Amino acid sequence: MTLSDNAAMGIRPRPVVDLLPSYAAGKPPVPVDGLVSYKLSSNENPLPPIPAVQQAIAAQTDFNRYPDPLSSKLREALAGFLDVPAEDIVTGAGSLGALNQLLATFAGQNDDGKADEVIYAWRSFEAYPISVGLAGAQSVQIPLTADGRHDLDAMAAAVTARTRVILLCTPNNPTGPVITAEEIERFLQAVPSDIVVVIDEAYQEFVRAENAVDGIEMYRKHPNVVVLRTFSKAHGLAGLRVGYSVSQPDLTRHLRVTATPFAVSQIAEAAAVTSLQHIGEVVERVQSLVDERDRVTAGLRDLGWFVPDAQGNFVWLNLGADSAEFAALAGERALSVRAFGNEGVRVSIGEVEANTRFLELCAIYTKAPRRS
Repeated sequence: MTLSDNAAMGIRPRPVVDLLPSYAAGKPPVPVDGLVSYKLSSNENPLPPIPAVQQAIAAQTDFNRYPDPLSSKLREALAGFLDVPAEDIVTGAGSLGALNQLLATFAGQNDDGKADEVIYAWRSFEAYPISVGLAGAQSVQIPLTADGRHDLDAMAAAVTARTRVILLCTPNNPTGPVITAEEIERFLQAVPSDIVVVIDEAYQEFVRAENAVDGIEMYRKHPNVVVLRTFSKAHGLAGLRVGYSVSQPDLTRHLRVTATPFAVSQIAEAAAVTSLQHIGEVVERVQSLVDERDRVTAGLRDLGWFVPDAQGNFVWLNLGADSAEFAALAGERALSVRAFGNEGVRVSIGEVEANTRFLELCAIYTKAPRRS
């Protein structure tokens, strides 16, 4: 063994790295003879970007240049679209990149060596514990209710002097329900105003619940609210990594310090701006997916299955210990779905044929999901 081998074996990561879960991305389907394969495991938009966006992507040639670090064109387009000041918008590499910027700014280790606390529901977005841990903060996970919703009373009760950030995922990934405007207002009254409350709305465009919270409305009313949104889902730009946060100036002035330079490429910025310019076409595509989501949830409930209120582009099956078995059976039918250990299975809304094949499997599966 060489000296370099010995040195390499002695290199260790930060202790927190060994404690963090690994992010498990949705796997592609295994090919099955005679069947078209469909990936329903990553909450991707099964439809490509609209034609104008594809043309804008093809027209980009200046890859030898760094992008605008402030994403000025995109921020101006979003300012008009959302009716907010461009200065209140900070872009990032997807909403996850924007989240990591937030955590780097407001939560971590203190001078006394104690970690800040970040409260969030669980189960929720799989990256939360990873991002919180890497920021140097401590996760405080509050169990969901039996119908897959945030337990906001329990979350408010969990606040301590060390709490710095609270993450609210609405619609909640992977279970699907939204937080209502009334619930958020009551929660914000119960939480100290010096705690940053993040409303993560990655699936906002798919929401049809009339009483759902509108993060932008909350940010206008509450200086401690930050909204996260993305172009990955509704706009079909997951591979280009473009998202953003919206917050008032007292927060954005700090976020700009920690924002990753050049996180949004010029190709991603051009695609996002073009998609906003043709928002009517995007809305039509989103509605087609919402119609499919409603068809799937109605079909599951007709089978007598319990399905939490699905307001994203996915449905949640609370299959418990049967989750792996169900995912394997889906794989035999050239469908990849996302099993979360012994908790349940999330199934993204995909192409019409994929959704129909999924319902056909459910019709012959004898272990229906149940309330937890």
